[in-house]
Amino acid sequence: MSKKETFGTVVSNKMNKTITVIVKNPVTHKKYGKIINKTNKYYVDDPENKCNIGDKVKIQETRPLSKNKRWKIIELIRN
Repeated sequence: MSKKETFGTVVSNKMNKTITVIVKNPVTHKKYGKIINKTNKYYVDDPENKCNIGDKVKIQETRPLSKNKRWKIIELIRN
């Protein structure tokens, strides 16, 4: 089974070795056809504390690392 990978934007880096990432998913409304941006917030493992707010990152699903942390950072795309 392959692991999920997605792209997102860092919105918080105040925790030690953890960042908060927002992933936007555009969805079309069934009745009206308008495109709506659904967002998901993930806690991501950042062991080197290298990400800053506003960075674009690629993340991958992993085993549970803590109570809320289920994702790890693959690469830092843009500073």
